[in-house]
Amino acid sequence: MSTRGTQEGSKGHKEWYNSQGFPPGRGGGRKGVDSSGTDRIASGNYGGNNGIMKIIDSHMHCGVQNVDQPLGMIKGYLSQAGIVGACLYAPVEDIYDRYNYFFQDDSLWAACRQRANRYLLDVQQREEDIFAYYFVWNDFRKEELAKGYRGVKWHRHEAEPEYHYDDPRCEVFLQEVYRRRLPIVLEESYGNTLNLIRRIDGRTPVIIPHLGGLNGGFYALFHSGVWEGENVYADTALATRREMAMFLDRYGSDKLLFGSDFPFGMPAGELRKVRELQLPAEDFAKVVCDNILKLVNPTGKES
Repeated sequence: MSTRGTQEGSKGHKEWYNSQGFPPGRGGGRKGVDSSGTDRIASGNYGGNNGIMKIIDSHMHCGVQNVDQPLGMIKGYLSQAGIVGACLYAPVEDIYDRYNYFFQDDSLWAACRQRANRYLLDVQQREEDIFAYYFVWNDFRKEELAKGYRGVKWHRHEAEPEYHYDDPRCEVFLQEVYRRRLPIVLEESYGNTLNLIRRIDGRTPVIIPHLGGLNGGFYALFHSGVWEGENVYADTALATRREMAMFLDRYGSDKLLFGSDFPFGMPAGELRKVRELQLPAEDFAKVVCDNILKLVNPTGKES
């Protein structure tokens, strides 16, 4: 099993970082964020919420196997930024060998995935305002969805192994997702993004991360009309303020979620960009908290 560490990160994420004009480095090199990820602008009283509103980071990776991103580390970064909770996904490196397009699954990788997802479920059960997502791969284990996950992570980049969309188990898995109304965070190629959203057809929420930056690009998706769908959302992770503003101007604040994509983005720096939009308090609250809580259904009740 390949065990490349987080220092290598995702080639796709790194290339996109550089294309956005950010110097290399885990903090993205953004102005106002030091190398530890601490926002040098006081995080408590900057922007529309005056430091008194609950903030949830809707996009963070957490794991302890092939990368070292334990909950304790994440809680430190959240605390620095004044963020109280997060949606957690397993690192890709714990799900499949992303560096081998011809990757063949086996029992070792299946066990690694199981441990990675279960770790997040255990964290969710003992921590307030932590929401575990199930990172799905081609075994499409629908029975896992009954264990309390609050969403599904569906992720691959262009040069990585492909999902088997024609496998009958894929449809069975999706039907269970629809039944439970679990949000799907969908990070895929442009074509697969559009095809899967058409296939889902509004039956469960879909969140496109990075405002589409790794799903074919923001402008391609913006002009495709994909966000016209009532149940299609976006998160802000690693996106530019211009992209956020364009999205908000067209679709309003009900469809946008704050996220950092830790460790590729730092919570304090990514939140700072949202604050700098200077949104009205009600809109800011939707973006940083209300929208994601509505989607993950914190009561845990099935629909």
